[in-house]
Amino acid sequence: MCTAVSYGKKRHYFGRNLDLEGNFGEGVIVAPRNLPIPFRCEGVLPRHYAMIGMGIVQGGMPLYFDAINEHGLGMAGLNFPKNAVYFPKREGKKNVTPFEIIPYVLGKCKTVGEARALLEEVSLVDIPFSEQLPLTPLHWQISDMVGSIVVEQTAEGLRVYDNPTGILTNNPPFPMQLNRLSDYMSLTPEEPQARVFAETATNYSRGMGSVGLPGDFASAGRFVRACFVRETLVTGEEPADEVNGFFRILQSVAVPRGCMRLKEGVYEETVYSSCCDLGEGIYYYTTYANPAIHAVRLHATDLEGTMSAFYPLKKQFEVCFDN
Repeated sequence: MCTAVSYGKKRHYFGRNLDLEGNFGEGVIVAPRNLPIPFRCEGVLPRHYAMIGMGIVQGGMPLYFDAINEHGLGMAGLNFPKNAVYFPKREGKKNVTPFEIIPYVLGKCKTVGEARALLEEVSLVDIPFSEQLPLTPLHWQISDMVGSIVVEQTAEGLRVYDNPTGILTNNPPFPMQLNRLSDYMSLTPEEPQARVFAETATNYSRGMGSVGLPGDFASAGRFVRACFVRETLVTGEEPADEVNGFFRILQSVAVPRGCMRLKEGVYEETVYSSCCDLGEGIYYYTTYANPAIHAVRLHATDLEGTMSAFYPLKKQFEVCFDN
């Protein structure tokens, strides 16, 4: 279960919660422009836009969970079980595997518009990375400093949807997620006004305009809650204020260990949260064990290099004592 967010007032940010029952040894990966990226059906991309994101490196290949490129385009893959369908290789299409699609798009595109045009030629193929790393059913959010789209491939084919909310969770398919907001039109950050019970009903607490806001951890509930927090959030204009606010959106839908038990002794949790400054190329993150914000700068690395850089996550719990 995951949540992706695009948000910004003065600057623009893109990131996500990754909710899983474990981790893969992931870290922040910088892929410089001259790192050769091999694709299973589309040859090798010898030069591309530089990227930074979270993932693992296998055989020199960055397998990104989410990433942004040097031009401020971001992309994240979220679990999409029972809906995602990958096809055999198709003639007349650019056949790209799901584990390749993030570097394929970010390596070639500067904007959401360019990504949309590129995806018109793409078919996601059912080729796993290896026996040890089988395919995961996914859909994706792609965002720049102007807007967002959602990419889903179901049995009907690959579809691209405009995303005016800047939010994506897991199931159901995105048009159904968007439709669900109609059930919550009465939500407000203001004090609500009684209508039917105007003579007897009173506001006995602050925050009653949010009564009915889903508080569960199911993907549909998280979608509505994240949309509400994103739309009502107030931040200052300094970068620190906006980064702090972005993590507040993610915290509103984060999963504490124990609230979602998969089986005896196995729990889903928010493994990490990320916030990417699309303009400055800074990848901020927190982890479950270490809520302090850490960051890696894309432009502080050699972007003309031929080898990726890997930064392990800070997972040690830390406390800052003031006396």
